[in-house]
Amino acid sequence: MAMPEATRRWTREMVLALPDDGNRYELFDGELLVTPAAIPRHQLAAQRLFQYLAPYVKTNRLGEVFALPADLDLGGDQLSQPDVFVIPSLPPSLLSWRNTPNPILIVEVISPGSARGDRLVKRRRFQSIGIPEYWIVDVDGRVIERWRPADERPEILDTRLEWRPAEGVEPLVIDLPRFFEEFLTPNP
Repeated sequence: MAMPEATRRWTREMVLALPDDGNRYELFDGELLVTPAAIPRHQLAAQRLFQYLAPYVKTNRLGEVFALPADLDLGGDQLSQPDVFVIPSLPPSLLSWRNTPNPILIVEVISPGSARGDRLVKRRRFQSIGIPEYWIVDVDGRVIERWRPADERPEILDTRLEWRPAEGVEPLVIDLPRFFEEFLTPNP
């Protein structure tokens, strides 16, 4: 299949009509972002974060954690498929990603082909619509970049990540060296 035209202004409908070919297609303000299927350590990083987040979110009744492809509608002509995201509680009858509330947390694991999109295009959109926290996981650098809506620069976290999404709940604390070791150190 030929690569999509880079100069075209894409619409949500155009992106949804693309073939299911293993690539991830996302749309931000008319710009199509295409990334190939994630490599194993990318998926392991997302999986481990899901494993940290899921019990915390459930225990504190903060919503739902997802780590599956989802065509999130972030307002306008957007289409996002975050690696991991947390959305406020949903009605059980919800049948479409298009009707979900905005996430309270979005996480992207950077890969060589996604750095520009994750750090610039997506981040700007997430900040502009008020996503409370956006984490960019840099596996090679063993850091997490945390962005909030008003930030001009990321907070670079390399030892400890604390997430307190609501007043009155204890923060989720992740020991980052341990987190990265869990999937970067070969098993004996």
